[in-house]
Amino acid sequence: MRPTIVLVHGAFAESASWDGVVDPLLDAGYSVVAAANPLRSVRADAAAVSDVVRAIDGPVLLAAHSYGGMVMSNVDSDAGEITGLVYVAAFAPEPGESAFSLAGMFPGSTLGDAVQPTPRGDGTTDLSIVQERFHDQFCADVPEAKARRMAATQRPATLEALQEPSGEPLWKQIPSWFVFGEEDRNIPAALEHYMAERAGARRTIEIPGASHAVSVAHPAATARLVLEAAAVNVAV
Repeated sequence: MRPTIVLVHGAFAESASWDGVVDPLLDAGYSVVAAANPLRSVRADAAAVSDVVRAIDGPVLLAAHSYGGMVMSNVDSDAGEITGLVYVAAFAPEPGESAFSLAGMFPGSTLGDAVQPTPRGDGTTDLSIVQERFHDQFCADVPEAKARRMAATQRPATLEALQEPSGEPLWKQIPSWFVFGEEDRNIPAALEHYMAERAGARRTIEIPGASHAVSVAHPAATARLVLEAAAVNVAV
């Protein structure tokens, strides 16, 4: 049985960041859900995605971008039959690691200098990328007009979510695939290689010259890897 593909966006993005990936997956005959990631806390966000998985009849392949990898890694393993994990320029944490701690493990991330805080009434702090810096920081290989729209529609993540430590990650029990950009300024490529190696990734793809916005700038390459992962456990 073919899995349903659930796509999880990350911080400073929204579900439409998967638009270019969705069509090839649908054309290949897969059911697709681009989940709404609340971006409030790792635990709460993972619970929300777990609910999406739980409502799906049959196997599920998860693919996540950026902070979405923290969320995907913490989805409830009992939520459904999860066949694989695709990390798209995404964090793949060990227990106790946060997005912030991982981003500082290797040099190259300039995200800290590009974000602005917005205090919230509940005591948390939203972080967003300064719009004038969004193109260079997040999606340097995306056309300027599209980058402006992405900057205007970005969804903030809480500081607390990015600092929250991971629980026991799914990649320790479920096969994984990784794709990321050589010129990622949010999550350095060296960190991606490190995470992919320790996760025992089935395949690791580094796209030359690509930015953090891999699913937007390189949707065909992203979709090919997702389809590869989706086909692994499909009965012949």
